[in-house]
Parts: sequence; structure tokens; C-alpha cells
Amino acid sequence: MNPMNIEEARFNMIEQQIRPWDVLDDKVLNVISSTPREDFVPEAYRALAFSDISIPLAHGQVMMPPRLEGRLLQTLSLKPDDRILEIGTGSGYLTACLSRLGGSVVSIDLYDDFIQQAEARLEQHDIHNVRLVQGDAASGWDADSGFDAIAVTGSLPVLHRGFHTLLNPGGRLFVIVGRPPIMQALLITRTGDQEWSEESLFEVSVPPLENAPAPSTFRF
Repeated sequence: MNPMNIEEARFNMIEQQIRPWDVLDDKVLNVISSTPREDFVPEAYRALAFSDISIPLAHGQVMMPPRLEGRLLQTLSLKPDDRILEIGTGSGYLTACLSRLGGSVVSIDLYDDFIQQAEARLEQHDIHNVRLVQGDAASGWDADSGFDAIAVTGSLPVLHRGFHTLLNPGGRLFVIVGRPPIMQALLITRTGDQEWSEESLFEVSVPPLENAPAPSTFRF
């Protein structure tokens, strides 16, 4: 794909996929437009970097479709000094977008090769306000807290409270909950010391986080 075709594909991605999904925040659209998604896509799928699909990654993981990435970024209402936690680094593309909308990002992934690849990609694009951590955060993250926003990039079969208490007052959590074929995207906001509000946003389906707690099963 030559540079002219790339820019045309990027424009079409925004105008035909992201805007029609009610992503209208200029800051979010500018960051998506200026962050080269094609550099974060596995080489085998580079030609599909701007397609309305979940692009496969290693370990059975995927990149979210662009329209879902846009909704996530807009929903979190990020401010320039926000401290952000990302659960699931993946390719590092969403990490890059979060870092450009907020003040700093801590991004955690189960797979060390994802961390290494994302580190190289972020360095390539001169992004230095991200700390990448290898670990299992599917049930929460005890090593840190005090976040203004949390983005969970895989789904949770059941909603647990492992992320709620990591939020500062007024902090926002984007998470997708449920099981196929229909899941619910939620915005959870910390409104008090032990109080949170919950807003249902839209229906969607994405793969679950590895090791995410599953619903209890009953045996007769």
C-alpha cells in the first residue's frame, strides 16, 4: 500500500467506520488520524490495518476493530494529566492513543512478547509516557492504584470488583462484560469511597481476557 493509498484508507476508516459509530470528539479523531495504525498491525495483516475487523494477533488475541477503539477512547473522556491503566497491551496501538490523550499510561499484558513488541513500536514513535508491565491482571491489579481511567481491552465473562477500587474519585472504567454472542460495554465511574455508578453503553462481542474469572457453574 503506497502512502497515498494509506492516507485514503485512514480517512475512510474514520469517516465510514468511526464517525458513524458516534465517535465525534475532535481530540479522539485527531489522535486516531495521527497515530499510524498500520505500524502496530502484524506484517501479515498490514493491508487490513484500516478494515472493520478484529485483526488477529499471536496467542489467539486480536486488535479491536477501529470503531470500538474510537468508542473506548471517547467514553473515557481523557484529560491531559490523567493517569491511565490499560489491561491488555496487545499490539500497543491503543496504548499509543491512550498515551497521547492522557498524561501517563501503565499497560499490562500476560504475554512478554507483546510487551517487547509494543515497547519497540512506542519507542519508534517517540512515545515515552508509558510503562509496560508483564503480568496477569484479569482479576485486578494489586501492584498499583490511583488511576483516573482504566481501559480493559478484553471482555470479562462476569463483572468483578478487581478494577473498581483502583480508580480515583471521579475515575472512569471502560469494560465489556458477558458471554457470546452478546456482551455489554459499560462505563463505571467512581462516585464515592465505596460507591460507583454504572452506565450501559452498547452491545458488542470481543474475546475474553485470558484467565478472567468465569461464572459459577452448578452440578446436579
